[in-house]
Amino acid sequence: MKTFVVIMFCAIISSVSPDPDNMQDTCPTAPGEQSTFFINGYPCKNPTKVNAQDFKSSKLTVAGDTNNYLQSNVTLLTALEFPGLNTLGLSVSRMDLERDGTVPFHSHPRSSELLFVVSGVVFAGFVDTNNKIFQTVLRKGDVFVFPKGLLHFCLSGGFERATALSFYNSQNPGVVTIGGVFGIDQEHIKNMMRSLATGSGSLVTDGDEL
Repeated sequence: MKTFVVIMFCAIISSVSPDPDNMQDTCPTAPGEQSTFFINGYPCKNPTKVNAQDFKSSKLTVAGDTNNYLQSNVTLLTALEFPGLNTLGLSVSRMDLERDGTVPFHSHPRSSELLFVVSGVVFAGFVDTNNKIFQTVLRKGDVFVFPKGLLHFCLSGGFERATALSFYNSQNPGVVTIGGVFGIDQEHIKNMMRSLATGSGSLVTDGDEL
């Protein structure tokens, strides 16, 4: 019985802890490296071959392809796509929204998300465990946080393209979508997102909250 309690305690602690701290200065992901055992992360590049380019990425300089039904694109860089992030407990993404773009309800089970609006207007919100919706209009320079594991969404809130950057406190935040879990089609999800906004046309109002 004692052994079972210890195992359960360790499992609970592991499930709520952030990414483990790194035990060396850097550990860029070794591309294509095959491991004979499973580890919580990725194998490290040979230290003698590490260089400054491992800690730089230009993959977010170009807008993502928004030619899809949702008219949106999220480009996520984890430690797999950005080697220098490995063991640092960080990842980053770029969100591009067309005028009617939508990023439907989803959650990140291993990370909170800090959203920074680079341009345009974004209507964003999340739902807590009491089913209360926290939603607001974000403009250029505004920052909004989505707590770890909670369902959240983003909509284009203006008459122009919007771009935002997100930062996560995990090198692999994970993504769970309600469409993927329950098999809900994209049209229904998009209509549901739009129903959260009051009125019609632009979502911009005189106040911050709708």
